[in-house]
Amino acid sequence: MKKLWLLFLLIPSLVFAQSKEEMMAQVKANPKDVNSLRLIQKIGGYDPNYKELNDLYKKLDKKVRKTNDGLLFDRYLKALKNTQIGKKAPSITQLDLAGEPYALSDLKGKYVLIDFWASWCPDCRKQSPSLVKTYATFKDKNFEILGVSFDRDYEPWAKAVKDDNLTWKHVSDLQNWNNAAGQTYGVKAIPQNVLIDPQGIIVARNLHGDALNAKLTELLK
Repeated sequence: MKKLWLLFLLIPSLVFAQSKEEMMAQVKANPKDVNSLRLIQKIGGYDPNYKELNDLYKKLDKKVRKTNDGLLFDRYLKALKNTQIGKKAPSITQLDLAGEPYALSDLKGKYVLIDFWASWCPDCRKQSPSLVKTYATFKDKNFEILGVSFDRDYEPWAKAVKDDNLTWKHVSDLQNWNNAAGQTYGVKAIPQNVLIDPQGIIVARNLHGDALNAKLTELLK
């Protein structure tokens, strides 16, 4: 199974041996335990299903939902709801590698893949060659990529862009997991991406490799 870089609060090690079904059953059996929030986050994993997570969250005791962790999770759920397929993509404006503001709206009228990644993320770097090939294939067909980095330091971010030959536009606020765009899009695992159409509507999430190429071929024919 592909290893993914996930942002989770501390979870007992036993959780990592549980199946999704077992974790869901544990959440339902412990609605008054604040640790159930961590389990729901784990259930969401890399490609979270908003309805599934929201249904589990709503089953938690009101006191748990009103804790600080509960309110933060509710904010995360709202971000997921607002960035589902068919929704208008929220705006992004961060600094590019030259230190200049750059916005998602600057790519209006194109198909855009918003790629959430970081220089320190091994799986992000492993997918770089495939993404480079995808960009070479479709960049002259009204397609662009906007890389949003979860780096904290400028130098490794810039070096990774150069070393991996990532020739598309890149932005970051250098806030690591607190990246504002990542929070707006409900991103708690990388690599992760969102594909939007020329009208700014989200048409797909988390497509990689052949699946991404197939979707772009369908859209750009």
